[in-house]
Amino acid sequence: MPKRIVIIGAGFAGVWSALSAQRLVNLTKNEKNIEVLVIAPEPSLVIRPRLYEAKASSMTHALDALFQEAGVQYLQGCANTIHTEKHAIKFQSADGIESTINYDRLILAAGSSVVLPNGIKGIKQHAFDVDSLASATKLETHLENLSSLPASPARDTIVVCGAGFTGIELATELPKRLRHVTNPRIILVGSADHVGPDLGPGPRPVITQALKDLGIELKLGSSVTAIDADGVTLASGEHIAAITSIWTAGVRATPLTQQISGDKDDLFRLRVDKYLRVPSVDHVYATGDAACALADDMGHYALMSCQHAIPLGRVSGHNAAADLVGEPMIEYVQATYGCCLDLGAWGTVISQGWIPEVTVTGNLAKKVKCYINQKLIYPPAKAQEALELANPVGLDSDQLFEQVLQAVA
Repeated sequence: MPKRIVIIGAGFAGVWSALSAQRLVNLTKNEKNIEVLVIAPEPSLVIRPRLYEAKASSMTHALDALFQEAGVQYLQGCANTIHTEKHAIKFQSADGIESTINYDRLILAAGSSVVLPNGIKGIKQHAFDVDSLASATKLETHLENLSSLPASPARDTIVVCGAGFTGIELATELPKRLRHVTNPRIILVGSADHVGPDLGPGPRPVITQALKDLGIELKLGSSVTAIDADGVTLASGEHIAAITSIWTAGVRATPLTQQISGDKDDLFRLRVDKYLRVPSVDHVYATGDAACALADDMGHYALMSCQHAIPLGRVSGHNAAADLVGEPMIEYVQATYGCCLDLGAWGTVISQGWIPEVTVTGNLAKKVKCYINQKLIYPPAKAQEALELANPVGLDSDQLFEQVLQAVA
């Protein structure tokens, strides 16, 4: 019986883990000895970085043909329980049947999800979000139906809760998405004193100018205490009348990390070693949003973004396979960082460095963002090209940025 590498999740990290593992299996001619298996609810990659855009239901990329051609096995289901001591996973198939599957190496790549704080009254009943394909599609249907409702200030007001990366991208995209609504009022609410607090001061003036030019109102230093069918209540006591409230503040790693013993960070990510192994258990790797991984020797950790998930996936997949075939493992290193923030019709701002400095803005930056979102983050259609790209040793972020600039020039 062949040994088995099981990957839980088919997001960016999961897809590239599978392709990277299969690449090394092929190179070492171990196709008959090692099986690479992905468990996920659907055989498709949700293009999560684009769920703030219109046509959310189309933001998927089918994986069936790619996996089949590459030699990666796929099992449709939802992993519910991980027994690390038994090297076993209990999962529920699409038709509701519970089964158990064993693994020789496990890669946890089940991603993250938005946090809906219990302390905010009504958030789960009344707030929209763009965290998943289903929730983004639900929001889109709601937005499209606004013009059919009786005109009122509450109908025409959209409150985006959370002035971080996702909140900014969504808020700046909404004017274009709300052209069917007369004089929409878009309000971006943030609990911090600055917009985009995690993005650093470098791009802040550009972001602030874009919000002003697009007519988006800012309410900073304002935490949300309640959301109901009629609007949003702030800690100050102010109530904003709105039938559309969208929550974008904060994510946490998959709850499956709680089933694996070991240190975790504040986002519930498993702390991993330089090879992305979970030190406290045997033969388990964590990757993507499930991993708290040092990106360099300066104390910077990988972020919950596809920019980090894709390289993390390539390294974890390679190392899980290398562990089985006796090949050298590769350390995860991603010393450079670039942030590409969409600002809707205004353009885009690109900053580089862990202490971000603005390098490109406006139309050229918008072309870069479109190239990344519409081409670069999609896996190739052909298995051979995908397997070649799954090489864990590739371009760093700065080199990749230069390549993208050349492509859009």
